[in-house]
Amino acid sequence: MSTATRTDTQSPELHAADSHDLIRVHGARENNLKDVSIELPKRRLTVFTGVSGSGKSSLVFSTIAAESQRLINETYSAFVQGFMPTQARPDVDVLDGLTTAIIVDQERMGADPRSTVGTATDAHAMLRILYSRLGEPHIGSPQAFSFNVASVRASGAITVDRGGKSKTEKASFTRTGGMCPRCEGRGSVNDFDLSALYDDSKSLNEGALTIPGYSMDGWYGRIYRGCGYFDPDKPIAKFNRRELHDLLYREPTRIKVDGVNLTYAGLIPQIQKSFLSKDREAMQPHIRAFVDRAVTFTTCPDCGGTRLSAAALSSKIAGINIAEACAMQISDLADWVRALDEPSVAPLLATLQHTLDSFVEIGLGYLSLERPSGTLSGGEAQRTKMIRHLGSSLTDVTYVFDEPTIGLHPHDIERMNRLLLQLRDKGNTVLVVEHKPETIAIADHVVDLGPRAGSEGGEVMFEGDVEGLRASDTLTGRHLDDRASLKEAVREPSGRLEVRGASTHNLRDVDVDIPLGVLVVVTGVAGSGKSSLIHGSVAGRDGVVAIDQTAIRGSRRSNPATYTRLLDPIRKAFARANGVKPALFSANSEGACPACNGAGVIYTDLGIMASIATTCEECEGKRFQASVLDYHLGGRDISEVLAMSVDEAAAFFGDGEARTPAAHKILERLADVGLGYLTLGQPLTTLSGGERQRLKLATHMAERGGVYVLDEPTTGLHLADVEQLLGLLDRLVDAGKSVIVIEHHQAVMAHADWIVDLGPGAGHDGGRVVFEGTPADLVADRSTLTGKHLADYVGA
Repeated sequence: MSTATRTDTQSPELHAADSHDLIRVHGARENNLKDVSIELPKRRLTVFTGVSGSGKSSLVFSTIAAESQRLINETYSAFVQGFMPTQARPDVDVLDGLTTAIIVDQERMGADPRSTVGTATDAHAMLRILYSRLGEPHIGSPQAFSFNVASVRASGAITVDRGGKSKTEKASFTRTGGMCPRCEGRGSVNDFDLSALYDDSKSLNEGALTIPGYSMDGWYGRIYRGCGYFDPDKPIAKFNRRELHDLLYREPTRIKVDGVNLTYAGLIPQIQKSFLSKDREAMQPHIRAFVDRAVTFTTCPDCGGTRLSAAALSSKIAGINIAEACAMQISDLADWVRALDEPSVAPLLATLQHTLDSFVEIGLGYLSLERPSGTLSGGEAQRTKMIRHLGSSLTDVTYVFDEPTIGLHPHDIERMNRLLLQLRDKGNTVLVVEHKPETIAIADHVVDLGPRAGSEGGEVMFEGDVEGLRASDTLTGRHLDDRASLKEAVREPSGRLEVRGASTHNLRDVDVDIPLGVLVVVTGVAGSGKSSLIHGSVAGRDGVVAIDQTAIRGSRRSNPATYTRLLDPIRKAFARANGVKPALFSANSEGACPACNGAGVIYTDLGIMASIATTCEECEGKRFQASVLDYHLGGRDISEVLAMSVDEAAAFFGDGEARTPAAHKILERLADVGLGYLTLGQPLTTLSGGERQRLKLATHMAERGGVYVLDEPTTGLHLADVEQLLGLLDRLVDAGKSVIVIEHHQAVMAHADWIVDLGPGAGHDGGRVVFEGTPADLVADRSTLTGKHLADYVGA
């Protein structure tokens, strides 16, 4: 026995390698963080709480996860780093004990029209391999079942160098792909309304083209006027057949205009390339309006919307082709795969089975693999990304989740909690940004940030266990056990909105009367058909204003003032007070600082190293020319106004010399939805998910309509802010509006005047109305999942 072996009964000293059991953060100052210092236990579940905008994401994503990813990237060679996104070091003094971070965020999955749930995970790739091995008749390799691969045939002469001699040989090449040749794997074909493209009574020089961005003064004007295929001064109505064909359909052709080599293409190929290659939801609003007006999409008659060629559809396993398998609900597809007994592909079947079972386990069994990934909600996209990590063999990894319970019914939250604990129990560190008390309750460690949001946040208010948080006097601690009670009396409806025979997606000829003039909550488990019912049968009607979950798109130049059009009346007020043009007061126009072009910072690209953003020395980050800052309104210049919070600006523009009613009205709406702390010039890219949702709600409140449809407005809201939201919904109803809310939050359900509950399950197990009535009746009835959870919530 070695002399170094301990013979006493005391526990051996801790090995040095086992002492790194904490993630230490000291002096974090990203965004609004104020020198935050915390220590997080590894291999535990830590939940970060606090009001929306208090600094949770800045600490977890912009500091801990960002530095972990940056350090991993630095381990690659300089050559490889040149192909990777560069990341700046977070503004923090010390970050110690980091492990590899895997971020599972709420970012919508790619909105590419070719991307589906199957292609975004490994499930579709495994199905293609399965059909290439077992499909009868056999038609080729896995790419013969891919709707993204076209069939190609080629033949010709090739030159072979052999033995010092060159010999020309005939060769042919064939690649069998699964793409439908008619719709090119999109599942739909489009037809153009030519009257929406141009006014044929005018010539091109007279502005005949009505396509956004196709003016004769710009780049397209130079190409179409100088191509020589037709006379730009001739009205389009007088074009002969060849000229009209060249204008509309000519394939891309190299031409020379004024000595410059350019590519000319007809209007329709050009529109297909520039507009229709994008998903509709990813388009700018004016482009989307044009596409809706000019283009009609119909199911491809050749493939029936399956995207696949006839050969791919002919190959079957157990009487099912690959398109039918992808169209199945994933829970049914899992049962079908389980019934296949083929020893030759047993490992493949086992892996595919595990992936499909993971979908079911995570609460997404109601999806199908053919579902376009761009149509998934933020919560569905996040859970889809989780699937690849559930079966991972990695341990000692830091998993970072951003509100994983978004879009989940209380019944599904229990399942999500189990999955988070599973990841922790495998020896991983799990960091979760969350508002739901059900998930906060399972935490091993809690970090509460606050006390408020924006400049009033960024401090650690509490660090410890859940019981300690409950006993603390923080905003989260005080509201953790809040329970909304059922109303003693509900409002009487002023009318009914009839829905008859609704059959969108999984709905089964649903007939329902939605009361008007009251607060209606439509609820049910995820995938039960709530959004299909409301967005499919209610949202498109006259007088209905629908606010869905699509994210706000904005560059770092966009801010709450530009997004809400608040800047327009402010610029006009400055212009009137100083007798100059409004354009001077825009950092994106004439008033921009020439050194930084109105960005306020100068970005320096350092090649393979992280690009650096430095405050512009010319304008000191104010974004405007010095001469513009000499103009004042109410004693403030434009940069000082943009640095104000919403609450400050409301007081400033509401009274005195700077009184501007149009601006004050918009600011009041922003304060109404709980965004009083936001600064007017804060870039949209820095807003949290909850802040963006409420910003959108504030802009839609200005629209005229008798019925408001809100899709999960509590997304990203702290427990304390839910009360304010309920007050806002009450004010809307009391003002004579009808409010329909798709929601899972029990506080909103309890506060409703009427509930429509869909279910009983998800996918084909749902799509029916299982209850309609008041919340009190639902609690008394307890016949549905929602009824049981709501009864537990209110303590009935």
